[in-house]
Amino acid sequence: MKEFNRRDFIRYASIGVGAVAAKAPISLLGEERRRRKPNILIILTDQQTLKAMSAYGNKWVCTPHMDSIAANGVRFENSYCTSPVCGPSRSSLVTGRMPHETGVIFNGQSIRPGIQNMGEIFRKAGYKTAWAGKWHLPQSYPRGKNATIPRFEYLAVPEGTKFGLGSQTDGPVADEAIKFLLTKHEEPFVLGVSLHNPHDICWWVREKPVKHPDLHRFPPLPNNFNVAPDEPEFIQMCRERTYYGEEIQWTKSWDKDQWRAYLNAYYRLTEEADKEIGRILAALREQGLEEHTLVIFTSDHGEGMAAHRWVVKLMLYEEPVTVPLIVSWKGVTPAGAVDKKHLVSGIDVLPTICDYAGVRGPQMTGISLKPLIENPSLPGHAFVVSELSPDPKDLDRKGRMVRTQRYKYIVFSMGRNPEMLFDLENDQGEAKNLAHDSTMKDVLERHRMLLRNWMEQTNDDVKMPVSMACALGNTA
Repeated sequence: MKEFNRRDFIRYASIGVGAVAAKAPISLLGEERRRRKPNILIILTDQQTLKAMSAYGNKWVCTPHMDSIAANGVRFENSYCTSPVCGPSRSSLVTGRMPHETGVIFNGQSIRPGIQNMGEIFRKAGYKTAWAGKWHLPQSYPRGKNATIPRFEYLAVPEGTKFGLGSQTDGPVADEAIKFLLTKHEEPFVLGVSLHNPHDICWWVREKPVKHPDLHRFPPLPNNFNVAPDEPEFIQMCRERTYYGEEIQWTKSWDKDQWRAYLNAYYRLTEEADKEIGRILAALREQGLEEHTLVIFTSDHGEGMAAHRWVVKLMLYEEPVTVPLIVSWKGVTPAGAVDKKHLVSGIDVLPTICDYAGVRGPQMTGISLKPLIENPSLPGHAFVVSELSPDPKDLDRKGRMVRTQRYKYIVFSMGRNPEMLFDLENDQGEAKNLAHDSTMKDVLERHRMLLRNWMEQTNDDVKMPVSMACALGNTA
């Protein structure tokens, strides 16, 4: 098989998107607006799964302000985080690189020296850069008189603010973002606003089960609520972990009513975040900045949503690993467009805003989505990858996911039955593992090959089980 260098492979993985800009139609902008560099507003929630938003067709949650961003832009329906946990995913959002490249594979780690973050890239390009809210690289909220975020003005909340819950911090974080937006800036700006909710669900899960009189109003359990009988041993071991994402331990005594109450609580927390987003967008309009600002809305990772009886994050099922992603610039991006075709990833956020701003960035693993927005017939990624490192006490315990247009392949580094293959076209709930179906052998081998090439070209040295190592041509 032909050997690819890194640049060739990234081009292959994106099916030529790097050469697409010359073919893309000219955006329908006035000459003055095309010359002016846009402001960039990045709104980030924490732990919001892709479908926890009414614009995605969910009738159990009401998010009018998130929806208003989609009304002026493009909403992607096949959007994945790079890792279903806060720090690693956030490192990708601000660098355009995968967690194993940034060096952040667990919470509490810093981005590897020498890798530029969004603030550094845009500050060099003449932008004012500011960040409000959760950072998590390594601290969730830098505190103290000398609290800083590298290459960003850190909009710290007032002294005395209670930390730990979004119900305590999201209001003050939105206040600081609003103050920034209502201040006149001579240069264009990049403002990151990182809200905490619906992350408070982590603490809700720990409460004792209670009777809920309004149960008839709660969401139903998902069709994929039950745990598959052939679930990989790796996942079973994760269910027993009593640290680092141990919330699933609190669900063992839950009945179905408690699971429905959990879904209801999660949606209400999402709505709380939406209210703060509404305040921020109102300030943007009040200052007359809406038509001069590119707005990106996304989340760091998803939530278990009772699928496979899973809560919170740290797993590669669809619910924890998919997130909303909206690219919106009023009058520039198509209004209310829905992209059901392209696979997109958190590593694409930074290349995309660089492209819209005309800013040259360093080498990134992600691609710009701007050509795909301007010309949806272009192919985009052939596949996207997500990483899992669920146990900081066991560095060899890892998982990898490859999502292609129709299929999703997952492999774990240890345990019985370590591979999963799902046909998402016919099995959106990931209920039937096809990895051992003899008729799917060619599909399985193709996804193994994609992962092998990706690992080689991005220097991902994760150790695979013997069965996978042989498939990858690694007999060491």
